[in-house]
Amino acid sequence: MRGFGVFKKGKVGWMEKPDYVCGPDDVICRPVALAPCSSDVHSAMESEGPHLINRILGHEAIGEVIEAGSNIKDFKVGDIVVIPCTTPTWKHPDIQDGTHQDAGGLFTAINFSSYEDGTFADKIKVRSADMNCAHLPKNVTVEQAAMAVDMMTTGFYGSELADVKFGDTVVVYGIGPVGLMAVASAKLRGAGRIIAIGTRPNCVELAKEYGATDILSYRDGDLVEQIMELTNGKGADAAIVAGGGSQALNNAVGSVKFGGGKVAMLEVITGEDKTVLDNAFIASFLAHKEIKGGLCPGGRKRMERLLSLIEFGRIDPAKMITHRFHGLEGIEPAFELMVNKPRDLIKPIVLFD
Repeated sequence: MRGFGVFKKGKVGWMEKPDYVCGPDDVICRPVALAPCSSDVHSAMESEGPHLINRILGHEAIGEVIEAGSNIKDFKVGDIVVIPCTTPTWKHPDIQDGTHQDAGGLFTAINFSSYEDGTFADKIKVRSADMNCAHLPKNVTVEQAAMAVDMMTTGFYGSELADVKFGDTVVVYGIGPVGLMAVASAKLRGAGRIIAIGTRPNCVELAKEYGATDILSYRDGDLVEQIMELTNGKGADAAIVAGGGSQALNNAVGSVKFGGGKVAMLEVITGEDKTVLDNAFIASFLAHKEIKGGLCPGGRKRMERLLSLIEFGRIDPAKMITHRFHGLEGIEPAFELMVNKPRDLIKPIVLFD
């Protein structure tokens, strides 16, 4: 099999690997659609360790089943399946005593391109397939489903972590694809005011379409001060950090209200992007503000719920797609696009005929 991956930190390219052996709980798919992600860039260019050597990248995929294991009951050869980025084994005992994302170790559920080869290949193996794969609904396009497997589930998790309630004022820091989905999820959960932080024109317009009521920019001054002014000094009920690094996290802490303000941290902070949370010291950590972070949930039921929102017209995540590529050779330029991030980029996709 052939795939695009990382040989060592900073060096990516095409590699040949032995064909997968299909285990009893696995399915093997050919790709129907793939989507590069900022996390692929982090894995290839910024992270290091033995688990990232000679590893095929990618974790966002729609596939067609070409082989199914002997224990698989719900999927057969020829089925088009939606493959979540988070695919636990569902058999580890830690699941009974914690989150499935970390059952067996840190982030073991996001095995693609970390503990196992990823999806940027001519074959994709999905473990625990009856529990992880979801059928593609008839009224959901491949492009819509591809945006659900990571961007939508991650963005929606921000509203879950921040416990957004109807009528809340919510701030979303960063309106790339994850932030856009955080805006959409806050609206679906009933938020009253949704303040989006961003400057790229296409992202700003899409944020408004997904539910943002206000747009703020760091170019117009201190963001905490701007939010306090908008909220008459009270602060937001919740903040979701989907971009901006540690400074956005610091601003989020400062911009939520005393006595119950909640912050959800979705962004991966890498490299030297580390700072003290100065805004946490305003009340010496006695302000009853809550910070949560975590890897998005995975599994079949999660995907089926998200796909239902698409199927019945609650949201169209495919509007985030700005660049389209075709075939296996389209993976490399799509990945390079995520590395360089031109201003008109929101999300690329690679489609297979």
